[in-house]
Amino acid sequence: MARMAIEVKCPCCHTTLKVDAETGVVLTHKEPEKPKPIDDIRVAVAALKTDAARREDVFQKSLADHKTRQSTLDKKFDELFKQAKESPNEKPFRPDFDLD
Repeated sequence: MARMAIEVKCPCCHTTLKVDAETGVVLTHKEPEKPKPIDDIRVAVAALKTDAARREDVFQKSLADHKTRQSTLDKKFDELFKQAKESPNEKPFRPDFDLD
């Protein structure tokens, strides 16, 4: 009878394991290729600076969205309030179980 081997990838360290299905023993393991060390420190510093600039841009956009959020919600509320005043004859929604 042929032995079944299951190949599993670890979600934590991304190592690929080949496990015997019958006994549960790890037959082989293959670690992922590690990134190369930094050869030039100037390249690494430039990458960190561009990453910092990108983070700052994302933060500023989020901050601007947060500042305008209240005015956007106020506009939406005013529009819906105006629609409710224009059609007062409509009955309010009542679920079936509230009709007791």
